[in-house]
Amino acid sequence: VPEAVKEDRFQRIMERTAAISAAKLQAKIGRTLPVILDEVGEPDEEDGSIGATARSQADAPEIDGNVFLRDVGAGRKAGDMIDVMIEDADDHDLYGVPADS
Repeated sequence: VPEAVKEDRFQRIMERTAAISAAKLQAKIGRTLPVILDEVGEPDEEDGSIGATARSQADAPEIDGNVFLRDVGAGRKAGDMIDVMIEDADDHDLYGVPADS
């Protein structure tokens, strides 16, 4: 198969899978999901908020998308399981806040 044909096929499949992923993630907006915290940041200098990166039970590290949290609050650490209210999504990732905030 010529390289140009392979590249065209690859681009078409990547566009289709991105659309499928985006639709599935959009359906999660407004839901509360349990997640595991992978990384917890330092407090923001301006407002003191602490961001974090997490993943849901269906996501494999370094393969699937992430759940990015705006403010996890003090005292949380990597490995903690928390419930998150999903507020937004893009093609690959979810965005939310702890459900208890």
